[in-house]
Amino acid sequence: MSEQRTSWVPESVDVDVPSAARIYDYLLGGGHNFAADREIARKFEEALPGSREIARLNRAFLRRAVLFMVDAGIRQFLDLGSGVPTVGNVHEIAQQADPRARVLYVDNEPVAVAHSQLMLADNDRAAAIEADLGEPEAIFRSPETERLIDFTEPLGLLMVGVLHFVPDSRDPGAILARYRERLAAGSYLAVSHFTADTRPAEMAAMVEVMKRSKDPIYPRSRAEFTALFDGFELVEPGVVSTAQWRPTSHGDLGHGPGREQIYAGVGRKVAGI
Repeated sequence: MSEQRTSWVPESVDVDVPSAARIYDYLLGGGHNFAADREIARKFEEALPGSREIARLNRAFLRRAVLFMVDAGIRQFLDLGSGVPTVGNVHEIAQQADPRARVLYVDNEPVAVAHSQLMLADNDRAAAIEADLGEPEAIFRSPETERLIDFTEPLGLLMVGVLHFVPDSRDPGAILARYRERLAAGSYLAVSHFTADTRPAEMAAMVEVMKRSKDPIYPRSRAEFTALFDGFELVEPGVVSTAQWRPTSHGDLGHGPGREQIYAGVGRKVAGI
């Protein structure tokens, strides 16, 4: 039986089909998810113990990466696969550091975009659009992109916890290269990505669970992840787990299983690339 539709759910959304954005929202303790999402999320946790900690550590990496970029002088951010808005969104982090910071969120999940647009209604330096990150030219042409993003100046490109939803058939490296071509020298790229290099059996079980959603997961090896930074210079500490990327507190280091389940890294585009 379908879950009762509430006023904040776009008509185009089938609440009986789980989505990664809403599953992630549930794992982070959010409330913008449906029964089908919660059912898959619980199976996700059974297959991959420590999933809530994995989600928390990934979110914490996003925060540290944004603050690192702000410290490096970045004042505009393009967040691809931004997900359902929860506490600690990019615009909150960046604009707290500098109210002039500009943020464009992009997601293909209507619930995520609808809530982001509601949240940003009074913020003229941030916006959200519904688009497929695999079609960068359409994103570049969006009026909101043209309003908020100046590709002649350095920006922070965020692809946190999203490229593992892109199958090899779509060539995530080639997609990323199309964004890199538009970036000014001095721009930064932050990426995180599931891997099966650790706990391969549990990851295989989780992959099977996610096949029941509209967003299957494709874990990648350390070498495959590192290749995504082609054309960028990795900043220290290079490719590590989310917990190991410049932790600033004991909580950033995490606990229990899952601390090695997502690779993370930040790269800088240099002149001539």
